[in-house]
Amino acid sequence: MREAVAHCVKTLSGVPSAQWRVPAGDLEWTCWETLEHLADDLLTYALRFGLAKPMDVRRVPLRLSRDREDGPENVIFGDAAAGPDGLLTVVEACGGLLATVVDHASPTVLAPHVFGASDPEGFAAMGVVETLVHTYDIARGVQRDGAPPEQLSRRVLVRLFPDVDIADDASSTLLWATGRIGTPERPRRSAWRWYGAPRGSR
Repeated sequence: MREAVAHCVKTLSGVPSAQWRVPAGDLEWTCWETLEHLADDLLTYALRFGLAKPMDVRRVPLRLSRDREDGPENVIFGDAAAGPDGLLTVVEACGGLLATVVDHASPTVLAPHVFGASDPEGFAAMGVVETLVHTYDIARGVQRDGAPPEQLSRRVLVRLFPDVDIADDASSTLLWATGRIGTPERPRRSAWRWYGAPRGSR
């Protein structure tokens, strides 16, 4: 998780403020909104394992809001006065919190997710996927190279995408698996999901 966040910060640090208002790749959200959404994902994943009985609480009941009608619905937002590097600090903090929480959670505890209950390892992998693909989305918007690191991509593909065969390289396979790119051999996915169920229950 920390390696994925470090990749995000390295890729996106120093991007001028004006560029953060453009769409993030093919998303309807701006680059700024997409990074806020990423921070929000990482935080809410971490909060699940702060509960004594995570499976008893479908969602930690924080108030959700949007900055605009078509923007993401979040519980946290970056301080615009701190600029893009300030928002990257928020992402780093949320990613570090998730990493710390899953490191210390019982490996057998489960928490709910829309795609089915998962364990700390699964939520860490989900956080890595969110970080890699949204970094890629934003990098497209700000015209930087946001290709996901190969080894991280391979690890999350093995953990969360048992239905996907790795073709060519893991980085491009992850982008294909999450609907970001297509190839002549594998058309772009219009719908996709991951499988977070603990390894032993598959």
